[in-house]
Amino acid sequence: MNMRFLAGVFGLLLPGLVLAGEYNLTVDRVEIDTGDFVKEGIGYNGASPGPVLRFKEGENVRINVTNNLDETTSIHWHGLILPFDQDGVPGISFPGIQPGETFTYEFPIQQAGTYWFHSHSGFQEPDGAYGAIVIEPKEREPFRYDREYVVQLTDKHPHSGDRIMRNLKMMSDYYNRKQQTVGEFFTDVSKNGLMNTVRDRMAWGDMRMMKADVEDLQGFTGLINGKGPDQNWTGIFEPGERIRLRFINSSAMTYFDVRIPGLDMTVVQADGNNVQPVSVDEFRIGVAETYDVIVRPRDEQAYTIFAESMGRSGYARATLATEDGMEAAVPQLREAARLTMADMGGMPGMDHGSMSGMDHGNMEMSSADGMEHSSMGSMNHGTMKNMDHSAMSGMDHGSMSMGSEGKSDPFYARGSGLVPEAANGGKFLSYADLKAQDPLYEDREPTREIELRLTGNMERYTWSINGVKYEDADPIRLKYGERVRFKFVNETMMTHPMHLHGMWSILDVGAGQWNPIKHTVSVQPGTTVYMETEVDEPGQWAFHCHLSYHAAAGMFRKVIVEGGPESAQVKTNVFGEEGGEA
Repeated sequence: MNMRFLAGVFGLLLPGLVLAGEYNLTVDRVEIDTGDFVKEGIGYNGASPGPVLRFKEGENVRINVTNNLDETTSIHWHGLILPFDQDGVPGISFPGIQPGETFTYEFPIQQAGTYWFHSHSGFQEPDGAYGAIVIEPKEREPFRYDREYVVQLTDKHPHSGDRIMRNLKMMSDYYNRKQQTVGEFFTDVSKNGLMNTVRDRMAWGDMRMMKADVEDLQGFTGLINGKGPDQNWTGIFEPGERIRLRFINSSAMTYFDVRIPGLDMTVVQADGNNVQPVSVDEFRIGVAETYDVIVRPRDEQAYTIFAESMGRSGYARATLATEDGMEAAVPQLREAARLTMADMGGMPGMDHGSMSGMDHGNMEMSSADGMEHSSMGSMNHGTMKNMDHSAMSGMDHGSMSMGSEGKSDPFYARGSGLVPEAANGGKFLSYADLKAQDPLYEDREPTREIELRLTGNMERYTWSINGVKYEDADPIRLKYGERVRFKFVNETMMTHPMHLHGMWSILDVGAGQWNPIKHTVSVQPGTTVYMETEVDEPGQWAFHCHLSYHAAAGMFRKVIVEGGPESAQVKTNVFGEEGGEA
């Protein structure tokens, strides 16, 4: 008999009793066809992506996971607030699921919104082990819609995750297909002058880096709901309907800039939490983030959902249409993004005689700004011991502006080459636009601040926090009941989506009690970003960059929450102090 039916019957007989919804998942070797190539991967219930799991806020769920692989696996319920021993991180939350074993997850559903699940073992997630979660709220939504679709993005590469990691370790720019060209050199000369251009190229050469180091992984095919651009996943609508699109970025490494030419999008949720609606033409979705948007196509025609990688090296494409087989024009990729010296603002080894204590948020540089770069030749990409970050404490994101073209986003370094701009010249979503619909926590002062410097060595392809890789680091220890302010200082030229398991991250956008609640916070190069956490979940948790190969290379920490309910502490001691897999 159906478990949901039984739950309803017993709920009538015994008010207040909520029984578990039961689900079964198998972890399998699967064939993945992107339209460009076919490869073996890992999926759930025989497919990648796995099924969309639909829960109801307030219910208890039981999920039986059977491992049909010949290796250990796991499932992490990304963004779900649950007991730590159900979080699914081998060595931190639980031992993992052995080959042939069935493990039963059981936890209460304490939230609503759009989330996702994925393996936390090795590189199984980039190899295809991911799926979507939709949680229906107890109360009515504060917005209306007639139809909904999950739009799950990923970057599928013909190489396996293990092979990609080996190649990146061997040569960090192995997958960089957007190198600067001779033609680009002469274009820069005509715009900035010969000496400025030569000086600029020499500076980047001395640092053994390139302006094109926007993405670590290129040569992928973008997928939406498991379909490549030529396979064209299609969502059907009736003209005039309000359609809720639940965007999930399940990529290993790729940030996507999303637009639907011809349609305005109203953002209503970020990372599963309702936000005050904001109308945009385009938004950037970081790895592991989710955004829910409402669109209202009024005409009987097709519309292209176009998700272009931040580095402009690839895209995913799908269609909204009134019937199957309809298509709309697919936009061309825009010009490849290029880093600037502003994006290098946090890198070590600079001449601190003139730059010590500088406010990276207010840097105003271009790719050839006449700055004397000769002192950067000995730049060490590792830790950043001598830099004075004191000027960045309490930095006012709202005071920052971008470059000479008038582009502005307070969460990018001034003059950054990564500042997003809508293709139609309209509104591009910024973190600064996100305001909570209803505050989840009381607005109170943090009890302390913890600085996390995002560090790395691109040449050796090692990534770290505070200059220390995961295997060499002590856990971050928090006290149950405190409120901690995390200060992220990005000293690398890469964007890092930082994900704290088990507890909400309150992103500081300067809105006080209306600051948005997220599970993943993106930190751009050369910037400092703050988030606060109510430490209300005891146990052991993972905290890491959600770029798969950055986490595996060391940008990862264990967080131990001390105190809280005694039962949770007993469980914590079972797993001791061992580390987990990235």
